[in-house]
Amino acid sequence: MGSIKILGTGSYLPPTVLTNYDLEKSGLDTTHDWIVKRTGVCERRIAGEGVTTSDLGHEAGLKALEMAGMTAQELDLILVATITPDTCCPSAANWLQAKLEAPQAVTFDITAACSGFIFALNVAEQYLKNKTFKTVLVVASEVMSRTLNWKDRTTCILWGDGAGAAVLTRGSQGHELLSTHLHTDGANGQDLLMPGGGSKTTPISHESVDRGLHYLNMIEASLSFRVAVRGFMDGIKEAAEFNRINIEDISWFIPHQANIRMFQHIAKSLKIPFEKFYLTLSRYGNISSASCAISLDEAVRDGSIQDDQFICMPVFGGGLTWGSALIKW
Repeated sequence: MGSIKILGTGSYLPPTVLTNYDLEKSGLDTTHDWIVKRTGVCERRIAGEGVTTSDLGHEAGLKALEMAGMTAQELDLILVATITPDTCCPSAANWLQAKLEAPQAVTFDITAACSGFIFALNVAEQYLKNKTFKTVLVVASEVMSRTLNWKDRTTCILWGDGAGAAVLTRGSQGHELLSTHLHTDGANGQDLLMPGGGSKTTPISHESVDRGLHYLNMIEASLSFRVAVRGFMDGIKEAAEFNRINIEDISWFIPHQANIRMFQHIAKSLKIPFEKFYLTLSRYGNISSASCAISLDEAVRDGSIQDDQFICMPVFGGGLTWGSALIKW
């Protein structure tokens, strides 16, 4: 049947840079040092006016296709992981399909917050294994900057915009996606949520806007930190155990880019050298589903990832959602 293989990766970051010093100058009650100490973020990218999630995904997707040596017309399925689609309907994947000029491909979105890229890889994996489709473009793209209350220093300092992508197929060529592992906990979904925009607050009203229901909210941040650390560590352990390898056999850990203190804690707890964590957090912030996809592409393109290395991608996000993927490069 052939294994599930990654043929190419791609990423795109909008050119506008927003630094911590820019936030200071804006009047936000914060400083560069305060943000770096608590999160590890120094700057983030911001999409320009009129630029959408599918626009960012289009750029990342084209780069992944180029690396794979393919055209969009060869795709059977396009998946977009996002919590910031261009519109609720049609999906971001539909808009992306049109921009790629790939009418033959089936398209839909996946909503799993910061875990979205791994959830989308899992969906692609199932379709490829059962031979429904042969070639899949997985895109994770977010315009998080438009979900933020820029007066709330607990949230707006964290997030940025961008997109990452991967082309997958079933066969003998490429880099093997060994396994994906998914978990959810809906009972605690209120810890990270965007209350407005769904059927609960439709139609949108002056009241819902005035109450800030359409901003991303983080509740019980200290509790979320502990739960997230546990989710990341469980994902790493599960991927290693499922594939019958030791954690020390893994060359790179490319996590969802959440918070540098989390990764310091995880490295210490699991006795992983911290330099094995590939982090883009300081330059891009947290880009929800796109973070680990962008980091994977950068690690491939800068030569950090070498042939025959094991790559673990642990994730945790709103929902609650968490999981991991293990790749043999």
